[in-house]
Amino acid sequence: MLSDKEFAKVLNYLNKGNVFDRAKILRDTMHLVRDDGTSAYVEFINQKAWCQNQFQVTNQITVAGAYQNRYDVTLLINGLPLVQIELKRRGLELKEAFNQTSRYQRHSYDASHGLFKYIQIFVISNGVNTRYYANNRRQSFKQTFYWADKDNKNIKKLEAFTAAFLQTCHLAKMITKYTVLSETDKMLMILRPYQYYAVEAIIDHTKSSTKNGYIWHTTGSGKTLTAFKASQILVGMPDIYKIVFVVDRNDLDYKTIEDFNTYKEGSVDGTDNTKKLVKQFKDPDSKLIVTTIQKLNTAISHERHLLHMDKLKDEKIVFIFDECHRSQFGETHKRITDYFTNHQMFGFTGTPIFADNASGNSLGKRTTKDLFDECLHKYVITDAIADENVLKFSVEYYRGFKMKQGTMVDDLNVEGIDTQEVLEASARLEQNVDFIIANHNSKTHSRDFTAMFCVSSVDVLTKYYELFQTKKEAGKHNLRIATIFSYTANEDDKDANGMLDADIDITDKGPVNEHSRDKLESYITDYNGMFSTSYTTKDSTSFYNYYRNIAKRVKNREIDILLVVNMFLTGFDSKTLNTLYVDKNLRYHGLLQAYSRTNRILDERKSQGNIVVFRNLKKATDEAINLFSRKDAQEVIFIQPYEEYVKKFNEAVTNLSRLVATPEAVDDLIGEEQELAFVTAFRELMRIKNILVSFTEFVPADTLMNDQTFEDFKSKYLDIYDRVRSEHEKEKVSILDDIDFELELIRRDEINVDYILRLLGQLVDASDTQKDRIVQNIMDTMSTDAILRSKRELIQKFIEQSIPKVESSEAVENAFETFWSTEQADAFRKICEEEGLMTDRLQKLLENYVFTGRKPRQDDLAKALKDKPKIMERESIVAKISKRLSNFIDTFIEGV
Repeated sequence: MLSDKEFAKVLNYLNKGNVFDRAKILRDTMHLVRDDGTSAYVEFINQKAWCQNQFQVTNQITVAGAYQNRYDVTLLINGLPLVQIELKRRGLELKEAFNQTSRYQRHSYDASHGLFKYIQIFVISNGVNTRYYANNRRQSFKQTFYWADKDNKNIKKLEAFTAAFLQTCHLAKMITKYTVLSETDKMLMILRPYQYYAVEAIIDHTKSSTKNGYIWHTTGSGKTLTAFKASQILVGMPDIYKIVFVVDRNDLDYKTIEDFNTYKEGSVDGTDNTKKLVKQFKDPDSKLIVTTIQKLNTAISHERHLLHMDKLKDEKIVFIFDECHRSQFGETHKRITDYFTNHQMFGFTGTPIFADNASGNSLGKRTTKDLFDECLHKYVITDAIADENVLKFSVEYYRGFKMKQGTMVDDLNVEGIDTQEVLEASARLEQNVDFIIANHNSKTHSRDFTAMFCVSSVDVLTKYYELFQTKKEAGKHNLRIATIFSYTANEDDKDANGMLDADIDITDKGPVNEHSRDKLESYITDYNGMFSTSYTTKDSTSFYNYYRNIAKRVKNREIDILLVVNMFLTGFDSKTLNTLYVDKNLRYHGLLQAYSRTNRILDERKSQGNIVVFRNLKKATDEAINLFSRKDAQEVIFIQPYEEYVKKFNEAVTNLSRLVATPEAVDDLIGEEQELAFVTAFRELMRIKNILVSFTEFVPADTLMNDQTFEDFKSKYLDIYDRVRSEHEKEKVSILDDIDFELELIRRDEINVDYILRLLGQLVDASDTQKDRIVQNIMDTMSTDAILRSKRELIQKFIEQSIPKVESSEAVENAFETFWSTEQADAFRKICEEEGLMTDRLQKLLENYVFTGRKPRQDDLAKALKDKPKIMERESIVAKISKRLSNFIDTFIEGV
């Protein structure tokens, strides 16, 4: 038992840090000096014997933070609120419950010693659908998951979910064993059910068997996180000497180390060379190693290393192979298995090798099962798409030009045709480039996403690259094109079997194709000019850094199209990449791996992965899907034809018109129930249009609503959003408070402050009639853009007061910068004066926001006050400041 004084010390110890800090405190032990001077150690949760924790259930807890909130159900473990359940009645959107928990995080979790910041897991349910997710403010609804059984059948009903997931031992195990604290991002992550079952299967297999096994989890499903968690648990087993995570390419070696260290900083030592790898094998404290199969092979093959390695060959070593579908597991794999006498091997793959897609080598055709024994858990692409963990594909087959006889040149079995000559004909390549230039913006939502273009060989790549450059110099596009390929012989896909199994070496070892190297050097020079870098092929380190820099810029959307032959088509994950152009024969796992570069979940705007194929790959695509999913699954994996989405859009227009015949009629809606119906109907219209506009054949004339009417409805939709946000602090909670307006679907990235400045420049030299039209255009544009709306009043002031004084269009930008800086400084000064804030502290909070993207916490705002308010007044004062500062950020910082 603790005395009141001792308990106060515990509360004080618990009351510090953010959610991530408290998650670490929860798993730590507190040193407590007791009243009598003796020492005691307080454990907040039992991680080893997780079933032995104390569990309690409570409901309708009321907490008064910035606003008073009442929580539906809270599960306490050892007296701390670690699980919160938010319930909605049947028929309501589950997303409302998610938004409500987000509101609680903002409004009331700081109150009462901040104990609700210790929540690890949220559960939301409307009775028929139930999801769970980690306590992470930065996640979206797409990071919420259904629980499932071992066969990936989702458990959606609340009663069944409660029996499976909220059983005390399982719940505590999910918190203590299967919640990951990401050190790099400072956030909590929780495993999805298929990841949980895979790790459990590996652990059970390690304890009960000496056999190998493999995990078949489709590409994009988070295999690295699964492997990390399995490795982390295996590391704690005393009878295992080493966990060795093996990858098969230098880029994956770097990426995997980076990912592992994201989940736990410093958890992995990278092996730069074989000598360092051998040293790590010898070091008993280096329990987890990430290395390439090539370096591992060298370590057990060269005499200078065997002197050290031979002493370790009988130790219990668990090998985990990433991307174990690769065909290079021939002699090397056999050498590893023969050398280590007490090994156990587990493989991870999204596309296993079966008899149908096996390639031959000196050992004959071998499958994943031959190498790794039984599959321990499956989660195939149809499972992932059904769970919305990856996106569907939109595949368009763009055929080439016809011959004089009328035969399509992609029908490759026509007698007498030199296939390669036709496919590499300059006219065909130029036609493909023109198609990409014309359609790239629609495919990538005005370049809000990026693309890759994979081609059949380095020779063809150089032709494509130079076509793009020539057309850019002629002013026909401004796309940022980059490329990378190996200048060794094995990069060319001469036989074009599409398996993508070549071991691509990005060092300068091996036979060098000097012509290819010279070409690549000139392309890197273009890249250096575009990004002010200084990479080269003349040393392997610089070339490797070039590879890494390209990967980073693709993810950051600084590159529009990356031209490749084989590189980047496997093992490269970028949520911002949504389109793949294909002029290359692909088959089986090579095809699905390449397509899957595009289908990572990001936000509402990224509704599918776009595949544009310039060859006849329909049969190969169907074969790959049949092999790696259920035989009847094509309609699940691909989005529906264009005509179906036109039909859906027009049906949504009809539904909307039943509620409101015109945009002006939105103003006549009575009460929140009618407004909710409009928001829901128009949001569905936006979702469908988001998919529709990505089709090449899309024309607005096919739909029942023209663009202007759509934009007018969007403006009314945003009016309701603005009002709900501004009235958020009213005591009675609005039914619209927790509706997700999905503003991602409204963003138009080419319509920004720069765009408005260009329009303002036109005002200077325009006639009076033209000025009225331009001003109206500016006002209409800002009315329908979520980010620009907050700036409308100031832009109007600039037009009225400053534009008449500007002498030329070239001077508009400088005049605007001066005006904006003055207005921002005045607004900042007013906030400080009227709210009694210290300017230096508030400035620091704003600088921190610019750097981190996180708005100031209420505690931080309270500390910025010159005079400490009374306890009863503190919450309302800080809430007022918080709202005012949010408006300042939206106006002067966001989108500028």
